[in-house]
Amino acid sequence: METTKTTWTLDPSHSEITFKVKHMMISNVRGEFKSFTASIDGEDFEKSTISATIDAESVFTNANDRDAHLKSADFFDVENYKQLTFAGTNLKKVDDDEYKLTGLLTIKNVSKEVTFDVEFGGINKDPWGNEKAGFSLSGKINRKDWGLNWNAALEAGGVLVSEEVKIQAEVQFVKQTP
Repeated sequence: METTKTTWTLDPSHSEITFKVKHMMISNVRGEFKSFTASIDGEDFEKSTISATIDAESVFTNANDRDAHLKSADFFDVENYKQLTFAGTNLKKVDDDEYKLTGLLTIKNVSKEVTFDVEFGGINKDPWGNEKAGFSLSGKINRKDWGLNWNAALEAGGVLVSEEVKIQAEVQFVKQTP
C-alpha cells in the first residue's frame, strides 16, 4: 500500500507578509510583499518541509519613490535577484500553540539562518469543505546581514533607516487532496 504525502499550499487571499523599519529613529515605516508562495509538505507540521518564495518586485510601501529605491541595487536589486526564499530547517513546539521556526532566509544570494516565533491558529474547514491551517509568524533580522546596507546620516545624529527589520506574516494554508 502506497502512502500519499500531505501537502498544504498557501491561500494567498488570506495571507500577508509585512515588515516594519524605523525611519529617522522616530517612527516606523510599514511595507509588504504582495506576491509570494509557500508550502508545507507533510502531515505532522514539526516533521514537514516548509518553504516560501517571495517575489522581490512585489515590495510595496505605499510610496512609489521608496518602492523604486527598495527595488534598486541599494536594496533588493530586483534586476539581478528576482526572489527572496525561505527554507525551514526546524519547527519546534514551545507549548500548546507556540512554535519556533528556524530556517535559511536567502536575499541577494546570501543565506543566513533566522528563527521566527510562530503561533499556530489551528485547523478548520471552510464552508466548501476545504481544510485550512492558520499561522502567525514574527521575528526580526538585521538587513545588513544580507548586504542591504544603504543608509544616510541624520544631521542631529543617528541614521535614516534602522538596520533592524521586524517581520510579520499571517498565513493560511489549504490541505491538498491527493
